[in-house]
Amino acid sequence: MRVGFIGLGSQGAPMARRIIDAGHETTLWARRPATLVPFADTPAKRAASPADLAASSDLVCICVVDDADVEEVITGEHGVLAGLRRGGVIAVHSTVHPDTCRRLADRARTHGVTLIDAPVSGGGSAAAEGRLVVMAGGEPGTIAYCRPVFATYADPVVHMGPLGTGQLAKLLNNVLFTANLATAADTLALGRDLAIDPAALAQVLAKGSAGSFALTRLASAGGTLERIAAHAEPLLRKDVRLVTDVAAAAGAEPDIVLSAAGAALAVMNHQRPAVS
Repeated sequence: MRVGFIGLGSQGAPMARRIIDAGHETTLWARRPATLVPFADTPAKRAASPADLAASSDLVCICVVDDADVEEVITGEHGVLAGLRRGGVIAVHSTVHPDTCRRLADRARTHGVTLIDAPVSGGGSAAAEGRLVVMAGGEPGTIAYCRPVFATYADPVVHMGPLGTGQLAKLLNNVLFTANLATAADTLALGRDLAIDPAALAQVLAKGSAGSFALTRLASAGGTLERIAAHAEPLLRKDVRLVTDVAAAAGAEPDIVLSAAGAALAVMNHQRPAVS
């Protein structure tokens, strides 16, 4: 399969490299030429625009930051839909509002193109080791078509249901992670107040029934939210806002998880360094 990949950040870059190493004919595009430098030793082709990338691809994977970025690279004047053949597939790995994927899927359909949502979780190291989680939403046949590519960087690849359900699963994952950060940080702070070394406490909690990915990340960041806040707070805030919006539209009334997530965001916002 010919694969195009857009979004070569800390998670997208190792995903793209796994696709290339698996032998798929791969084309890359990036706004900044420097982003492509690490791929100079690979057979991957470089494209002049998303449209040029799409013209050389059967499947285009998109792993950019937010809704606006996804919309721009797909529907812009030189976007993916300007170059992708009829029958092509777009997989949105970014974490965005489910309605964004549904709206873009409608737009893609007018071009004879299928769009699925396939957000990922696990981080850059998991991508490099082929153990990301893919949460896919869309028609079963399209998910099956994409699965060999997804399997190069993910295990498991889970079909969540119709278009949009992958994004819902990823948003719920992120809001729970944010909530877990709050409870883990508060627990370590309580231990410190009780004269227990936070590093030692984190070590035993991580191996016990209280263990979590959030606790592990917190422990590696020194036991407080300060270092995490510097880079993760804006993205987690975006995702918690999206969950809040989706829940409100559905008439759902989550209580504990959003409260805990809000507490984590409040602490991280306070600890983030001021932007000069």
